Amino acid sequence: MAEKEEEPSHSVSGLTNNFNTPGGPVSPKSPEDETSESPVPQYAQDLKSVLVTSVLNLEKLDVDLYRGTHHWVPRTQRLFGGQVVGQALVAAAKSVGDNFYAHSLHCYFVRAGDPKVPVLYQVERTRDGRSFTVRSVKAIQHGQPILICQASFHMQQESPLQHQFTMPTVPPPEDLLTVEELIHLYLSKPDLAENAKQGLNKLLANEVPIEIKPVNPPQFYRRGATEPKKLFWVRARGYIGEGNMKLHCCVAAYVSDYALLGTVLLPYPNYRAKFSASLDHAMWFHSTFRTDEWMLYECVSPWAGGSRGLVQGRLWRRDGVLAASCSQEGVVRVKPATEPSKL
Repeated sequence: MAEKEEEPSHSVSGLTNNFNTPGGPVSPKSPEDETSESPVPQYAQDLKSVLVTSVLNLEKLDVDLYRGTHHWVPRTQRLFGGQVVGQALVAAAKSVGDNFYAHSLHCYFVRAGDPKVPVLYQVERTRDGRSFTVRSVKAIQHGQPILICQASFHMQQESPLQHQFTMPTVPPPEDLLTVEELIHLYLSKPDLAENAKQGLNKLLANEVPIEIKPVNPPQFYRRGATEPKKLFWVRARGYIGEGNMKLHCCVAAYVSDYALLGTVLLPYPNYRAKFSASLDHAMWFHSTFRTDEWMLYECVSPWAGGSRGLVQGRLWRRDGVLAASCSQEGVVRVKPATEPSKL
């Protein structure tokens, strides 16, 4: 079970080569639609994303058996669930042909991950079909599964049936500040309380391999009651490049778990999480995209109750194409935001 607070639940030789395949996960599109609107990489190619070089890198131990050793550890000091999901998809993708692309994954978090030890990924080749291929992956630590994942891959097929929701209208990322820039802005306020300064400095010290630009910062940080909806621009730090759709899907799986479950708490400013943990996570990939370019992440919680919350997410390309959707349910146990005095 991927436990988390309300805000951010070895040689891998051949990783990039294995994922360096053209095409995308759904029905073919026009050439200008194969990537987002900017053909020029936003990073120099020598600044390779750490998500490629370490975070999602796996060491092959045997046929369909891999080991992940480089863990990004959030403030909870527990293994980040998004990394385990991303690495499980990496392991599954290594066992399918170049003409098959991930279209969905379904995961259950069954135990908390330990960031101090490697994770073993055991792939089972459940089915090889002409159009669809299914893989089952167990992520194992201390001899026990911490995550069970099923991933399905398919071959591109044409279809006259194509529709999607409309992307929310929001300011472009160039008009917004990153999380780090917002923190520096808050720290510059002379009346900022000392405990707030300490908390913000801890956030700055917590290096995250993705960049975040909240559309509505007060809502993102849960100041005041708001509807259970969160919008932010997100991209991987560093360069990944075009033609790596399998890898971009794995990075998107990693990104999809970031700040998702915290959406449940937005209507309740008088409470904060004393314990939260992802129970399951599902994702569907709709179109080609690049995770090293800005994408809009829309998170909405349609329901909460029984100490559980459901959140749905949509990842949008800048040109308005719906790239991926996800859904997650988690345990959310709360306590009053201000503890009563013990005096």
